[in-house]
Amino acid sequence: NNEGRRDPSIEGDKGVVMAFDAATGDFIWQMVHPKLTTGRVNDWPLQGVCSTAFMEGDRIYYISNEAHVVCLDAKGLADGNDGPFMDEIETGPLAGDVIWSYDMIGELDVFPHNLATGSPLIIGDILYAVTSNGVDEGHVNIPSPFSPDFIALDKNTGELLWESNPVGENVLHGAWTNPAYAEIDGRGQVIFPGGNGVVYALDAETGELIWEFDCNPKDSEWILGGRGTRNNILATPVVYDDKVYIGVGQDPEHGEAPGHFYAIDATGTGDVTDSHLVWHRGGEDFYRTMSTAAIADGVLYISSLSGFLHALDPQTGEHFWTYDTFAAVWGSPFVVDGKVFLGDEDGDVVVLRAGREMELLGEYNLGAAVYCTPVTSNGVLYILTRNRIWAFQEGAQSEPF
Repeated sequence: NNEGRRDPSIEGDKGVVMAFDAATGDFIWQMVHPKLTTGRVNDWPLQGVCSTAFMEGDRIYYISNEAHVVCLDAKGLADGNDGPFMDEIETGPLAGDVIWSYDMIGELDVFPHNLATGSPLIIGDILYAVTSNGVDEGHVNIPSPFSPDFIALDKNTGELLWESNPVGENVLHGAWTNPAYAEIDGRGQVIFPGGNGVVYALDAETGELIWEFDCNPKDSEWILGGRGTRNNILATPVVYDDKVYIGVGQDPEHGEAPGHFYAIDATGTGDVTDSHLVWHRGGEDFYRTMSTAAIADGVLYISSLSGFLHALDPQTGEHFWTYDTFAAVWGSPFVVDGKVFLGDEDGDVVVLRAGREMELLGEYNLGAAVYCTPVTSNGVLYILTRNRIWAFQEGAQSEPF
């Protein structure tokens, strides 16, 4: 949000994507996006860019706070302007280099509620994204009911390939999620979480609907402010062994309440809500979540907004253990090197041994809330807190940057 002021000449609230040297933490370049003039209904103050970038080769793809799907050159403008986009607002060796930018508001009339988020997914030459279409500031009317919920673009040019609008007038609040991909019975499926609490599987090439599954009970009811029993989907689907794993939740500001987590057989067609449920946990057994499941060595790990980390059998849903962080969890569990890492809103990162028996290895406070999911690259563990990036490696000693 530009509070770091890497460029003193740029003032005020912005959406900023920054690149750092992975080995040293040295700042390399930044891409700066202005805030939308419509204000907090479409671009909430001080939230910056809330899209995790998808990196492929020398290209970076993300969704900006302006609701643009953006493709950048990973080297920035230091090696010149690669084009074809040549109208960068900021120039110079420390500025970002736009390859192409697709304006979902200008081109599709989408209405992002609070903020356009979500992370693109690329399979082959196709980029898939959720448009963040949602309700108005009063949380009642839907300004763009006929705009697409999901889109596919050419990753090389940004050209729109297809669009899909299965949610439409049924959106509950907003759509702040990411798609997933799987090949089921030889057919590519893109699994999109809908803003109505329904998961949709679309044909990866055409956008044709393959199946859908309602992730809320039939008697559930949506009530403003989180008091109802119907929930959004805020997590990314995970596909494993021809099954889709997904949980439901709401805006964290709506508070804690019972939620649901599902394992869905992804081999069906049509409405499979009643026919392809593999297993389900809900009610007092599982609270609202915005976390994405992690599966490793026959164990599924999933956390809830209430701060519980559950270890389950991915085939049956059998419960192995639960760890209580005693703080809200916005991110997701991450499994690597036989360990499970999870950050929470108190700034703690818990490390547990992966497996069917719970074993706490350590808990470390990083001084600020951890809202993201840890990642690894080349033997280094990276964790982003509210105001710092941390890089951890066995035997290393350094300061946060």
